[in-house]
Amino acid sequence: MSTLLDKLWDTHEVHRRADGTSLLWVDRHLVHEGSHHAFAKLASRDLKVAEPSLTYGVVDHYAPTQGKPLTPAIARMINTLEANSAANHILCFGQGDPRQGIVHVVGPEQGLTLPGLLINCGDSHTSTHGAFGALAFGIGATEVAHVLATQTIWQKKPKSMRITISGKFGPGVGAKDLALAWISRLGSDGARGHAIEYDGDAVRGLSMEGRMTLCNLSIEGGGRFGMIAPDETTLAYVRGRPFAPSGAN
Repeated sequence: MSTLLDKLWDTHEVHRRADGTSLLWVDRHLVHEGSHHAFAKLASRDLKVAEPSLTYGVVDHYAPTQGKPLTPAIARMINTLEANSAANHILCFGQGDPRQGIVHVVGPEQGLTLPGLLINCGDSHTSTHGAFGALAFGIGATEVAHVLATQTIWQKKPKSMRITISGKFGPGVGAKDLALAWISRLGSDGARGHAIEYDGDAVRGLSMEGRMTLCNLSIEGGGRFGMIAPDETTLAYVRGRPFAPSGAN
């Protein structure tokens, strides 16, 4: 029987090396201010971004909140991301864009995060997008450059782990409590090297925000990423979002 991981992996595998490493197609690539090293690598090799329409810039990791002023160093990083995005015809949710925010929240809010996609970002908590039934995981700076240049990523398929959580929530109990509960039982490295698929009545009863929290915290238990199979709750959240499919699609 195929797991959710199997289905998503097989759909995106372009090539498999003799050592079992897979070359995967990337449907969405999210970049932030910290991605300037990757753009510099491309520039040094006179390369362009392979698929600008599948790449999105989000000012996030160093951007201040609550109206705090920018330091010169942070302003330079933000300006560099916006300049790199413009030079490569990438849509960027910049500092002055009302859609700007936490990169792992902007994707779902805008309908860029969809079931069945492979999503990469240079941040470990990219696993957040797995709440939508996406194959989503963080990558390093060198890998960010590889995705920018080729729209593909080399990865070894992780082992699968299924966590089923049944029952109903008590007062004041939420998604973070579910995550802390399984981590307390298995340990902070209990899911090391595994793709976690969450299921059960308690998981199905979560809002999409709750599911995003649960998948986000997979990393705190050592998991490579977390996933939840899409259902009507997923589709209802996606429906009508700016970048989501409309009509018959």
